[in-house]
Amino acid sequence: MSLRVAGSIATSALRTNEVGMAVASANVANAGTEGYTRKTAKPTTSDTAVGFTGVEVAGIGSTVDRYLMTSLVAAQSGLGLSRTVSDYLDRFQERLGATTSASSLGSVIDTLGETLATLATSPESGSAKAAAMDDLTAVAETLRSTAKAVQELRGEADRAVADTVTRINGTLDTLKDLNDRIQTGKALGQDTGDLEDQRNTALKSLAGDIDIRYQTDANGMVRVSTSSGTSLLDSAVHRLSYTPATTVGAGTSFNPITIDGKDVAGSVSSGTLGGLIQVRDTDLPAQQARLDELALTLKDTLNALHNQGTAVPPPNALTGSAGVAGSDALNGNGTLRVAVTAADGTAVEVLDLDLSAYATVQDAVDAIDAMGSLSAHLDAQGRLVIQADDAANGVALGGDGTAGADGKGFSARFGLNDLLTGTGAADLRVSDAIARDSGRLATGALSTSVTLAAGGSALSAGEGSVAQALKTAFSGAQSFDTAGGLSGRSGTFSQYAGAIIQGAATAASRAATAYEDQDSYASGLESTMASQSGVNVNEETAAISNLQSAYQAAAAVMKAVQEMFDTALNLVR
Repeated sequence: MSLRVAGSIATSALRTNEVGMAVASANVANAGTEGYTRKTAKPTTSDTAVGFTGVEVAGIGSTVDRYLMTSLVAAQSGLGLSRTVSDYLDRFQERLGATTSASSLGSVIDTLGETLATLATSPESGSAKAAAMDDLTAVAETLRSTAKAVQELRGEADRAVADTVTRINGTLDTLKDLNDRIQTGKALGQDTGDLEDQRNTALKSLAGDIDIRYQTDANGMVRVSTSSGTSLLDSAVHRLSYTPATTVGAGTSFNPITIDGKDVAGSVSSGTLGGLIQVRDTDLPAQQARLDELALTLKDTLNALHNQGTAVPPPNALTGSAGVAGSDALNGNGTLRVAVTAADGTAVEVLDLDLSAYATVQDAVDAIDAMGSLSAHLDAQGRLVIQADDAANGVALGGDGTAGADGKGFSARFGLNDLLTGTGAADLRVSDAIARDSGRLATGALSTSVTLAAGGSALSAGEGSVAQALKTAFSGAQSFDTAGGLSGRSGTFSQYAGAIIQGAATAASRAATAYEDQDSYASGLESTMASQSGVNVNEETAAISNLQSAYQAAAAVMKAVQEMFDTALNLVR
């Protein structure tokens, strides 16, 4: 071996060890940097062309397992989904209130039931009526506030959708920039390991927000699409676009989430974005549907009972809540008793109508209007108004007459004596007239005596049949339809409220468990990745020590070769 070849081999060894020490030192320096993976200098043999080989660095490589990386990226989508769903459902069940809380939905319903039981024993008591109205108002307010909480959370989720879309677009821009830098670096033969680490971190961040698929081409460029195949990043960024709703209510239709004009909201199944869409469009509306079922069953049941009765003394006028047309078919059956009474309940005028004798609504209205001491008409909104001519008198309805295809009582058909108004939980309220004057609460019914006539006793303050019926409505079972995934059932109002609360708690618990499981899975993958690709400072320190020793050995060889050169030159001289 010539001295020149020996020197060349020693020099290459020095360079290789220098690079190795630099890489190991960089590993130690970046041991705490998020997303950084251990780099290694890849030595390779070089031919000296005279039968001997040297060593050189072929490149600096990463230790990342690409299959493990793919699994880790996918796990972030499930983590983003489960974290988001768990957060929103947990906050909703907290808003519902604990089952034992005095302000919970079930508790206020129980309190109302107890108050109505007291009213049933003293139907003439003004304080008992006032207490019943206070507690019924509390039930309506609790339903409204709970429904409001649902819509507030949906509105929050919708605004978060817009924020997440903005974040996704920012991450895509970062990935595009890293793609360009990595491609340029590879073309120039530069080490791109750190840039690839940054890109992997960005991919995990993107996957946490939206479920993705990705692949790396031969030029080092990562191409990204949604899990359904819509391109997010190729040679250009395909940005998402979304405009949140101005206000959010039960009937809000949300804007599409688009990529290149294509609505992709329905195909986003995971990540934070998928979780937000799920709670906004599925989970929270299901809770709203359950609240609405309770509110409407409560309203329909109480209104049907309240319309069978009358306050004592009765109001001067009854105004319906339902809009109708005079030409509508009456579909009447049975007998309707209309009475005008004095303040003490004495009948001023009584009329019994066979409702089957009238074809249309207007026919029945005209028959009532024909009474001498009251007037009846349909107002501009199509509401039936019956009013005593004398302001000192009142109007009361009774009998077993029904109207309409569904067989509702006549008063209930037109909403003449409704106790509750509203289209669902969000707007359930005690009727204005009764809210202003609890004395208008109907506790008894008009006399059914076949001989009742002017001068007779039409109403008695102690008659409490309706108060008793209201009490029974809360202690007895009601029929509830399937709503929001909660199966149809028979039970008390309180039991159904308990089912709503328990259902929300169960959903929150399941979501929390799903999040914990997904977090554990993702953390396990992170630990495996760290074990395979992370920096072990002790190992790197040991590697640096070994490289230093090898460097010193190569330096010693280089020194010996230099001395031999010097000796040979001196001999020539």
